[in-house]
Amino acid sequence: MIQIYHNQRCGKSRNCLLFLEESKKEFEIINYLNTPPTASELTELLKKLKFSPIELVRQKEKIWIENYKGKTLTDNQIIQAMVQNPILIERPIVVKDDQAIIGRDLDLVNPFI
Repeated sequence: MIQIYHNQRCGKSRNCLLFLEESKKEFEIINYLNTPPTASELTELLKKLKFSPIELVRQKEKIWIENYKGKTLTDNQIIQAMVQNPILIERPIVVKDDQAIIGRDLDLVNPFI
């Protein structure tokens, strides 16, 4: 089943959700700000995305700039930062089977789903 890691305050995420609704395909919404992924769930997402942890971080977020920017962090520390501050996770993430993409560009989401 398709999953979307969704932030209702994000326009790109809302657009992706609307696109999925219009596709008539079955999917699950994960409101990751309300139910943040665990470190192991994030690690699994990173594998599906084929990303390093830093590639999933929204580095322009105030929390990142004030607390983490310029520091030398391990991958595990970056993952923990996202677990503790899920607003740092790039969105939306669309997952299908063992693959995932960042769903900001709907032209990429369409062939993916």
